Amino acid sequence: MDLMTWNPMGEIDALLKRGDLALVFDRDVWAPAVDIREKTEEYLIRAELPGVAREDIHLSVDNGVLTLQGERRHESEEKDEKQHRRESYYGQFSRSFSLPDNAATEQIKAKYADGVVEIRIPKSEQTPSRKTQITIE
Repeated sequence: MDLMTWNPMGEIDALLKRGDLALVFDRDVWAPAVDIREKTEEYLIRAELPGVAREDIHLSVDNGVLTLQGERRHESEEKDEKQHRRESYYGQFSRSFSLPDNAATEQIKAKYADGVVEIRIPKSEQTPSRKTQITIE
């Protein structure tokens, strides 16, 4: 019989990869799934935010870091209903992304439709500004 070294961090790593660690620690902690692509003229970030109201989503750029934050509010339960299972995540979220040096932060556009926020970041040769607020259409 061969002896094996047990690595508890390896098990935590496996939970993180499967996304189960949030279930262990706190059901109210969540982060939206994000796809990031690069095109010739721009970068594109798409974040899945089903059930999040547009007014609860905030985007900003500060020192070359784009921050997407907001909150998915929990639906109140009726007096005459009993909840059997809750797999949806509720509460505040925040995701931050370091932008490349050629990102034109003053020209960032964002649009929200069908539970997806799409952020378009044009490329530029100029140095980006330090701080920018972005309006979501």
